[in-house]
Amino acid sequence: MKTVMLFGILNGVSIGFLNLSLGFNSIGFYQMTKLAIIPFTVLVETLFLKKQFSKNIKFALFILLIGVGIASITDLQLNFVGTILSLLAIVTTCAGQILTNTIQKRLNISSTQLLYQSAPFQAAILFVSGPVVDQFLTKQSVFAYKYSPIVVGFIVLSCLIAVSVNFSTFLVIGKTSPVTYQVLGHLKTCLVLGFGYTLLHDPFTSRNIVGILVAIIGMGLYSYFCVHETKRKQVGDHSSMAQVKEKDTTAPLLAGKNGQVKENNSLV
Repeated sequence: MKTVMLFGILNGVSIGFLNLSLGFNSIGFYQMTKLAIIPFTVLVETLFLKKQFSKNIKFALFILLIGVGIASITDLQLNFVGTILSLLAIVTTCAGQILTNTIQKRLNISSTQLLYQSAPFQAAILFVSGPVVDQFLTKQSVFAYKYSPIVVGFIVLSCLIAVSVNFSTFLVIGKTSPVTYQVLGHLKTCLVLGFGYTLLHDPFTSRNIVGILVAIIGMGLYSYFCVHETKRKQVGDHSSMAQVKEKDTTAPLLAGKNGQVKENNSLV
């Protein structure tokens, strides 16, 4: 229970830092922050969890990050507070997503069970710390705002959407990996850019088109290499299991033959 409680608090802190990073940085720098999550996750899993990423996977991720960067990063305005918040967002987000996968596997629980147990702690830390942090950083109180019925309705709607997003997040990370979840997140970025152009008629340049195409190529390569390596691992596991079974079946036969030989020798 203590592990789940700390995990819920960490996830709440991560959400807070991501939102603060968006509020105190330009859109371009915020996108840069999101791009940095993948290499940091790979580094942490390699150093602390001893997970191996092949050169093909790293190459595909590199292509993906280049493409998303070309498509989404427009300006990079730096400030001290925003930079610190972005670094904290990267660290807490990586830790939270890695733990989402690790806890489900080690405790043998489903994504729904983990979300159900950790959500109250996640909500509590945001409810308590949110107004205080907002007051400290923006000099404005959330309680001083006049909430109309329409505003309250949109707040409730955003909460319901957040529940579905959290459920899908826990499900995807539990079934795949934190890196794969981040790849899907960048696919969402490309889709948002595309829908913004087609439905809202947002300005779209050749740079956006090239970036999205490069990102899609990177995603395709990542998917192909992941599937290929998974199949190769399954074949290796099956062959090793077959060898173990063969040894188990041949050992009694050899023991029986040796016993029969010894019996014949004693009779002679």
